[in-house]
Amino acid sequence: MVTTVTSLGRSGLHDWVLQRLSAVIMLAYVVYLGYFFATTPEITFAAWQGLFASTFMKVFSFLTLLSVVMHAWIGLWIVSTDYMPKVSIRVAFQAIVIVICLSLLVWGIQILWSL
Repeated sequence: MVTTVTSLGRSGLHDWVLQRLSAVIMLAYVVYLGYFFATTPEITFAAWQGLFASTFMKVFSFLTLLSVVMHAWIGLWIVSTDYMPKVSIRVAFQAIVIVICLSLLVWGIQILWSL
Protein backbone atom coordinates (compact mmCIF):
# COMPACT_ATOMS: atom_id res chain seq x y z
CA MET A 1 0.00 0.00 0.00
CA VAL A 2 1.25 3.46 -0.89
CA THR A 3 1.25 6.02 1.89
CA THR A 4 -0.12 9.49 1.29
CA VAL A 5 2.87 11.34 2.74
CA THR A 6 3.61 13.08 -0.56
CA SER A 7 0.01 13.46 -1.64
CA LEU A 8 -1.37 16.98 -1.86
CA GLY A 9 -4.76 16.11 -0.44
CA ARG A 10 -5.85 14.01 2.49
CA SER A 11 -7.45 11.31 0.37
CA GLY A 12 -8.09 10.24 -3.19
CA LEU A 13 -11.42 12.06 -3.20
CA HIS A 14 -9.81 15.25 -1.92
CA ASP A 15 -7.14 15.05 -4.64
CA TRP A 16 -9.84 14.43 -7.24
CA VAL A 17 -11.81 17.49 -6.13
CA LEU A 18 -8.65 19.65 -6.10
CA GLN A 19 -7.75 18.50 -9.59
CA ARG A 20 -11.24 19.24 -10.93
CA LEU A 21 -11.27 22.67 -9.26
CA SER A 22 -7.88 23.48 -10.75
CA ALA A 23 -9.16 22.38 -14.18
CA VAL A 24 -12.13 24.76 -13.86
CA ILE A 25 -9.81 27.65 -12.95
CA MET A 26 -7.55 26.89 -15.93
CA LEU A 27 -10.58 26.69 -18.23
CA ALA A 28 -11.88 30.04 -16.97
CA TYR A 29 -8.45 31.58 -17.64
CA VAL A 30 -8.34 30.24 -21.19
CA VAL A 31 -11.89 31.46 -21.84
CA TYR A 32 -11.00 34.91 -20.47
CA LEU A 33 -7.90 35.13 -22.67
CA GLY A 34 -9.98 33.96 -25.64
CA TYR A 35 -12.46 36.73 -24.91
CA PHE A 36 -9.61 39.23 -24.75
CA PHE A 37 -8.25 38.10 -28.12
CA ALA A 38 -11.71 38.10 -29.71
CA THR A 39 -12.66 41.58 -28.50
CA THR A 40 -9.34 43.38 -28.91
CA PRO A 41 -9.10 44.71 -32.47
CA GLU A 42 -5.31 44.81 -32.55
CA ILE A 43 -3.09 42.88 -30.18
CA THR A 44 -0.12 45.11 -29.48
CA PHE A 45 2.50 45.08 -26.80
CA ALA A 46 0.72 48.00 -25.11
CA ALA A 47 -2.61 46.12 -25.06
CA TRP A 48 -0.94 42.97 -23.74
CA GLN A 49 0.97 44.92 -21.10
CA GLY A 50 -2.20 46.77 -20.12
CA LEU A 51 -4.04 43.50 -19.66
CA PHE A 52 -1.39 42.07 -17.35
CA ALA A 53 -0.81 45.34 -15.47
CA SER A 54 -4.20 45.12 -13.77
CA THR A 55 -4.32 43.59 -10.30
CA PHE A 56 -7.26 41.39 -11.34
CA MET A 57 -5.23 39.77 -14.11
CA LYS A 58 -2.18 39.32 -11.88
CA VAL A 59 -4.25 37.56 -9.22
CA PHE A 60 -6.14 35.52 -11.83
CA SER A 61 -2.85 34.52 -13.49
CA PHE A 62 -1.37 33.63 -10.11
CA LEU A 63 -4.37 31.44 -9.25
CA THR A 64 -4.06 29.77 -12.64
CA LEU A 65 -0.34 29.21 -12.10
CA LEU A 66 -1.07 27.62 -8.72
CA SER A 67 -3.75 25.50 -10.37
CA VAL A 68 -1.36 24.29 -13.07
CA VAL A 69 1.27 23.33 -10.51
CA MET A 70 -1.27 21.63 -8.23
CA HIS A 71 -2.92 19.83 -11.17
CA ALA A 72 0.44 18.61 -12.46
CA TRP A 73 1.61 17.47 -9.05
CA ILE A 74 -1.55 15.50 -8.29
CA GLY A 75 -1.58 13.89 -11.73
CA LEU A 76 2.09 12.95 -11.70
CA TRP A 77 1.89 11.76 -8.10
CA ILE A 78 -0.95 9.42 -9.08
CA VAL A 79 0.96 8.18 -12.12
CA SER A 80 4.11 7.60 -10.08
CA THR A 81 2.34 5.70 -7.31
CA ASP A 82 0.42 3.57 -9.83
CA TYR A 83 3.18 2.74 -12.29
CA MET A 84 6.45 2.98 -10.36
CA PRO A 85 6.47 0.13 -7.87
CA LYS A 86 10.15 0.56 -7.01
CA VAL A 87 10.31 3.09 -4.17
CA SER A 88 13.71 4.54 -5.10
CA ILE A 89 12.61 5.35 -8.65
CA ARG A 90 9.29 6.77 -7.44
CA VAL A 91 10.95 9.01 -4.82
CA ALA A 92 13.53 10.25 -7.34
CA PHE A 93 10.79 10.98 -9.89
CA GLN A 94 8.65 12.79 -7.32
CA ALA A 95 11.65 14.85 -6.17
CA ILE A 96 12.31 15.93 -9.76
CA VAL A 97 8.64 16.83 -10.23
CA ILE A 98 8.66 18.86 -6.99
CA VAL A 99 11.77 20.78 -8.09
CA ILE A 100 10.26 21.50 -11.50
CA CYS A 101 6.88 22.56 -10.05
CA LEU A 102 8.47 24.84 -7.45
CA SER A 103 10.81 26.31 -10.06
CA LEU A 104 7.89 27.09 -12.37
CA LEU A 105 5.95 28.61 -9.49
CA VAL A 106 8.82 30.88 -8.41
CA TRP A 107 9.60 31.84 -11.99
CA GLY A 108 5.93 32.58 -12.70
CA ILE A 109 5.61 34.75 -9.59
CA GLN A 110 8.71 36.70 -10.60
CA ILE A 111 7.29 37.27 -14.07
CA LEU A 112 3.79 38.19 -12.90
CA TRP A 113 4.72 40.63 -10.19
CA SER A 114 7.59 42.31 -12.05
CA LEU A 115 5.23 44.01 -14.51
